[in-house]
Amino acid sequence: MVKYNNQNPPLIPLSQRGKQGDLFHCLLHFFVFFLLLPSAFRLQPLYAQVLTGLDVLEKENFEILKGKKTGLLTNHSSVNRDGKNAVDAIFASGKVDLKIIFSPEHGFRGTEEGGKIIENSTDPATGLPIYSLYGKNKRPDAEILKSLDVLLFDIQDIGARFYTYLTSMGWAMEEAAKAGIEFIVLDRPNPVTGGILEGPVLEDDVKYFTAYFPVPVRHGFTPGEMALFHKDNLNLNLNLSVIKMEGWKRDMWFDQTGIVWTNPSPNIRSVNAEMLYPGIGCFEATNVSVGRGTDSPFMWFGAPWMNAKKIAKKLSKSGAGGVEFYYEERIPSKDMYAGRICKGVGMKITDRKNLRAFDVFVHAAYFLHKYNGEDFKIKPEEIRKMTGTDDFYKMLVDGAKPAEILEKFRENRKIFEEKRKEYLLY
Repeated sequence: MVKYNNQNPPLIPLSQRGKQGDLFHCLLHFFVFFLLLPSAFRLQPLYAQVLTGLDVLEKENFEILKGKKTGLLTNHSSVNRDGKNAVDAIFASGKVDLKIIFSPEHGFRGTEEGGKIIENSTDPATGLPIYSLYGKNKRPDAEILKSLDVLLFDIQDIGARFYTYLTSMGWAMEEAAKAGIEFIVLDRPNPVTGGILEGPVLEDDVKYFTAYFPVPVRHGFTPGEMALFHKDNLNLNLNLSVIKMEGWKRDMWFDQTGIVWTNPSPNIRSVNAEMLYPGIGCFEATNVSVGRGTDSPFMWFGAPWMNAKKIAKKLSKSGAGGVEFYYEERIPSKDMYAGRICKGVGMKITDRKNLRAFDVFVHAAYFLHKYNGEDFKIKPEEIRKMTGTDDFYKMLVDGAKPAEILEKFRENRKIFEEKRKEYLLY
């Protein structure tokens, strides 16, 4: 008889294994299946429990704000892990002397279309005044700031330089420095990961509300990291703090964080739209529709005059990875070409790790220029704001091929890629 020990488990005849054999084989099959799973599924939880800066602030019982007259620059996108808005969570705590709300483009509730002037108002839920930073002024009023001890920033960005929420943060930081008050960023994820950069770095002589930070089009920073970069870049005399997230990693996409999704603005309705926005958004400097007034803006581009079937085929063979291109007609209900049939190119993301939306834009613009000629119109000053450089427009009209344009921008980013490492918090 063979005795049981760690080295010699009992031998069970096949005829007598019964339930023990069934269990053994089930465990064996599970073990083999687990080993064969792609590493991305085994090592990266599909639904993480990331705590935002707001969640951490709550967890720490708002200690950093006690005894301080507080202003909050925020909007609807700032929610805690239970889906409650930052204003409601902070106000309901009874632990913070919250005096005023500042709101960015699209308004406090995030319902206003881009570019629409927004007036000051009052929050009906709390009775707090809402001071618009997308009205007559885009910077906080100096007298209001002097009545505060600290200004908080908590807004969900989407990771593209020309999206204006972080410009509002930067301008608020500058005014807080002048007023001599503290500035605190409640950090949130970069929803399209914090490790991929795209497009050229903004040139020194390009400065607009949609073109403010000297970073690439897709910058890879969280709001807190951008704040640290901005303070250093302008040498601001500012008492700046960042309340870091817990559990966030640089390779995470927003839908892997467990954070409640809210549309950051009316036409950004999914993580896929966020992924394509750093490239397709550049078409807003042209006479090409990006799908405003359709069900899925920034997942399609088109125009009544577009040679879209040919362009879709050319894009499919262009080497622009991670996306499938197909011909699709749409009729926008508003904005550009409202009520008109537009021939366009639809996009389906197939591999988001390899998708480079700015590469897609450069290839698409090249084919539009080549196959639609004078029908395709680019506004030189507007495309300068979007791309951050004069080089794109000049190279395109001079006949440069996409590979040449993109290589120039890769070289352009090299210094920044090293510099940014100083500001990474995760």
